[in-house]
Amino acid sequence: MSAAGADAPLWTPSPERIARANLTRFIAEVRASGAPGAAAVADYSSLWRWSVERPEEFWPAVWRFCGVIAEGSEAETGAAERTRPPSAGTRPSAEGRAHPPAVGGHPAERRAPSAAGRPPWERVLVGRDRMAPPDPALGPRWFTGARLNFAENLLRHDDERTALVAWRSLGARRMSYAELRREVARVAGALRASGVGVGDRVAGFLPNIPETVVAMLATASIGAIWSSCSPDFGVKGVIDRFGQIEPKVLIVADGYKYSGKELDCLAREREIVERLPGLERVVVVPYLRAAPVLDGLPRAVLWDDFGAPTDASPAFARLPFDHPVFVMYSSGTTGLPKCMVHSAGGTLLQHLKEHVLHTDLRRDDVIFYYTTCGWMMWNWLVSALAVGATVVLYDGAPLTPSRTVLWDMAEQERITVFGTSAKYLAMAEKEGVKPRESHDLGALRAILSTGSPLAEHSFDYVYRDVKADVQLSSISGGTDIISCFALGNPIGPVWRGELQARGLGMRVEVFDEAGRSVRGEQGELVCTLPFPSMPVSFWNDPDGAKYRAAYFERWPGVWRHGDWARLTEHDGLVITGRSDATLNPGGVRIGTAEIYRQVEQIPEILESIVVGQEVRSGADLDTRVVLFVRLREGVVLDHDLRDRIRQRIREATSPHHVPRKIVQVADIPRTISGKITELAVREVIHGRPVRNVDALANPQALELFRDLPELRG
Repeated sequence: MSAAGADAPLWTPSPERIARANLTRFIAEVRASGAPGAAAVADYSSLWRWSVERPEEFWPAVWRFCGVIAEGSEAETGAAERTRPPSAGTRPSAEGRAHPPAVGGHPAERRAPSAAGRPPWERVLVGRDRMAPPDPALGPRWFTGARLNFAENLLRHDDERTALVAWRSLGARRMSYAELRREVARVAGALRASGVGVGDRVAGFLPNIPETVVAMLATASIGAIWSSCSPDFGVKGVIDRFGQIEPKVLIVADGYKYSGKELDCLAREREIVERLPGLERVVVVPYLRAAPVLDGLPRAVLWDDFGAPTDASPAFARLPFDHPVFVMYSSGTTGLPKCMVHSAGGTLLQHLKEHVLHTDLRRDDVIFYYTTCGWMMWNWLVSALAVGATVVLYDGAPLTPSRTVLWDMAEQERITVFGTSAKYLAMAEKEGVKPRESHDLGALRAILSTGSPLAEHSFDYVYRDVKADVQLSSISGGTDIISCFALGNPIGPVWRGELQARGLGMRVEVFDEAGRSVRGEQGELVCTLPFPSMPVSFWNDPDGAKYRAAYFERWPGVWRHGDWARLTEHDGLVITGRSDATLNPGGVRIGTAEIYRQVEQIPEILESIVVGQEVRSGADLDTRVVLFVRLREGVVLDHDLRDRIRQRIREATSPHHVPRKIVQVADIPRTISGKITELAVREVIHGRPVRNVDALANPQALELFRDLPELRG
């Protein structure tokens, strides 16, 4: 149900919804477990406290509740034993298929472990107090002794229910769980035949299509490491990433479609292949045309010719919990991208926790997130296969061929969990999109938003113009952790402008300048306890120096994430921007999101970017706030509009937030994942070089900020 009023939440779950939530059942199981401290767990707040005080109890509880399939585990000796293919000695059902363990289902649906069953791990957490040691090999390690396979856990279902729906302009493609398993088995066999083994890298330069999911799962099934870039990356951007990890196989598409245009990729791919000398095989997915010409691509083969069709089940290599499954990349705008290595077990367990407990995902759900396979939200979305839900993939622009294309898809596919970005919601509001009036969103239960802080007016927009009875979860984390520090709470209220809750098992705090934990005031978002989805390493960082420099230099043993945040009285979070982009006029630190929230509500402004410019006042060096705005077509930044911008910011925030300079620009630079890049603009206006413009989707936009006369004096 929804609620109105300045002192009331925007939405509160109904008693029925709370009663049937996975999280409610999880709390009941924790209380009944007899674990130390578990008797005090009664609601989300007490569960969170228990999870960070007793991580050695909490994470095994998540493991059991979500039915992780692992060697020798209780799940393996019980229900999960039957997920092995019949050839491995399982007892098939009457339909000839093995019964998988339920994930997040009712306890009665999950077969209890055998009494003699023992957990597969030797210790849950080794090195609880060693978050950032000198030697990364001595750092925190999770579930030592356990062996599992990431793909096996995502492919636990083998039936005709829909696993993937791929939306594009020509309609939707569908793939069942049984078909997905067969395709994974085929491609995995072809990878093995190409010489790919445990620890080798397979890279994808691909759109968000089913073949990308198949390639990732096939790679993971044999214990190799997957890494991907979306096809809007330039050659240098791809080489900056894949060149570091030296893949043995590269899987590409002949092109992709965006905003009604067909964009050929083969010329770039020929250049990429020339600069990756270690490749044993190039696989081309036909996307723009049925039979793309492979001239100039050595050792290339078409997707359908890569391996023979098979009815066999995939063979899964079970490896240690911390065995790598993904290499992810930083944006690379300040130098060569950092290559973050994520483990199969840590990624799986964290994603299961976030899907099952924080998103309340079940087998009958249909989940969508607008993303490319160059952003961590793609990895997060695909992990929903472990729950048995239907995953919707969308390849294309969010407002083309129509402003409502994503809501058309939500209606037709009966999407229950709809994921998007704060930018999309702000643009949809400006475009006057009102799905509540035009679409049947009866199935929609939750809307997730990430990529940047979600402004208060976007909360209002969702509940006014999209759907009143929906859980709106602004979530925040990053590629660094391939998951979230703060996200949804299905059994708690939604407050305007706030992320609902800190993630379970994530001891997130806000530190002031002195490193003291504070509430109600802005500071650095930190995490003071190890968690399973920390990177196991950075690529080519044998002594861990790059790893430590990225997170632990400010406060040894404390993960500094780089967000400027505030803990609220509701125990939620407000993110006000990146801490390295905070403004400091007159010595007062200001989060950039505080300014964006006001500027975005002015109808004439399509988008904006705000930076601090260093200026001299006599012998002193100070910072002045500079706001750049991109306006609607035909609108000019005149004296009246400048005054209205300044007045709105002053009235809603403080005089310190008011920009000294407001400048109109034709475009704003952003990363390939769609985030505006304040640091690059800040470097340009100071005449300093931007080290890696290839990380930008529109690097030409930077020239609009160079040597501006408005910024002189």
